[in-house]
Amino acid sequence: MRRKIFSIAALLLLVSTTLCAQRIMRADSPKAKLQWAEMAITNLYVDTVNESKLVEDAIRGMLEKLDPHSTYSTAKEVKSLNESLEGNFEGIGVQFNMMEDTLVVIQTISNGPSEKGGIIAGDRIVIVNDTAIAGVKMSKEDIMRRLRGPKGTKVALKIKRLGFKELLPFTIIRDVIPVHSLDASYIIRPGVGYIRIGNFGATTYDEFSQALEKLKEKGISRLIIDLQDNGGGYLQSAATIINDFLDRGDMIVYTEGRSTQRMEYRADGHKTFDGQVVVLINEFSASAAEIMAGAFQDQDRGTIVGRRSFGKGLVQRPLEFEDGSMIRLTIAHYYTPSGRCIQKPYTKGDNKDYAKDIDNRLKNGELTNADSIHFADSLKFQTLREHRTVYGGGGIMPDHFVPLDTTRFTKFHRQLSAKNYIINANLKYIDSNRKQLKKQYKTFEEFNQQFKVPQSLLDSIINEAAKADVKPTDDDELARTLPYLSTQLKALIARDLWDMTEYFQVMNETNPIVLKGLEVLGLSSLN
Repeated sequence: MRRKIFSIAALLLLVSTTLCAQRIMRADSPKAKLQWAEMAITNLYVDTVNESKLVEDAIRGMLEKLDPHSTYSTAKEVKSLNESLEGNFEGIGVQFNMMEDTLVVIQTISNGPSEKGGIIAGDRIVIVNDTAIAGVKMSKEDIMRRLRGPKGTKVALKIKRLGFKELLPFTIIRDVIPVHSLDASYIIRPGVGYIRIGNFGATTYDEFSQALEKLKEKGISRLIIDLQDNGGGYLQSAATIINDFLDRGDMIVYTEGRSTQRMEYRADGHKTFDGQVVVLINEFSASAAEIMAGAFQDQDRGTIVGRRSFGKGLVQRPLEFEDGSMIRLTIAHYYTPSGRCIQKPYTKGDNKDYAKDIDNRLKNGELTNADSIHFADSLKFQTLREHRTVYGGGGIMPDHFVPLDTTRFTKFHRQLSAKNYIINANLKYIDSNRKQLKKQYKTFEEFNQQFKVPQSLLDSIINEAAKADVKPTDDDELARTLPYLSTQLKALIARDLWDMTEYFQVMNETNPIVLKGLEVLGLSSLN
């Protein structure tokens, strides 16, 4: 007992001596104060504490008092983020969805491990390396963790395939799986190309360049670049794309901060497209997407269509720790060529109010009525060639405003989407009718012209939702819900039979911002 008391006393003396020494040596140092507090809690606190978590919480606490975009990420979060931006991950190469606790393969990645191994759309992966993943309510994250793994490693699968009574065994060798940042690329009207960029990753420029070259080979002279819902990504990828549309020396963007020198990005003369350009944005277009839109607008190189963008113009520098975790610390602001700061106003430490900005825009009428948008004279800037008036104050204000059509998205439709009735019904429909649809429609063009969503599919969604008391308020709401629901279902079916380009080919014909973009180009919204 005396030994135990002596040990505790010695520990207390050691900690006290160390802390006192630090206090004497650096009494005025905030760094020493933080170390002192961490050491005291770790060694003296009444209960056991997780030291790593304690430090992580302290880092997060400090960052929360800064701007809304300075963040801390764990090693696991960093890996997940990098996969979407670096353009690849290692796994088996399938797109899947969950249907009644069972993984159903929607598509295999072209020339990927699963396609090479013989897995086909509609297969149900039941067992992974002797572990059942079907019917056990395993999370999607846990399933992905079992399917992914280092390149060259093997994973044993047992698959339920329609028409076979027994489970089919497959051994798949994992490989590098590409992650594409371009959502769609096609001829939207004769002579007009359309490219939708989902985010800006390491491979975005190469993807964009290849898509644009293919469109040019088909004779386009005008281009729509769709940045709706694009949350940003790598500045360099966006700047490199813009470079291909500007003349040598044209400013693309510049950054400036308290402790960082002004850095300018200018075009090097590698111009590859001279045609007319329209850029589409909305309130969820952010960061690198805003840099692109701002450069096109300020240089009078493209017409911006849509609604004011998000307003994220803070430059983050990644600071990595040895354990793989990372701080993304804001060090500067982004400015468009005319000098507009892209970042919208914020109060340090008040992330809740910042997060409500989009809701406040809706309440204030900005998303639905151009007359509700007002700017102070101090926020007026001039474009660099035609000297048109553009506005700062946060985000990019489009040249042509497109109001949010709140009548298209009824409360009933939002409930159907939120509770997965639409996705689940589509999955069951495509699972039962894939072969028949592929046989009936040899090409997407045939499908797009001839296919009509069966009333039985619409009824199944409405009836299934009604069982959980999810119903339209009246016949009028149901009538307003059905047209968009039908378009959405047709697009989802097209996606599952072909790919995302076909999905957007269907959806874009009812997208007001896309249709306005065509109008700006002098084209009819009708095919």
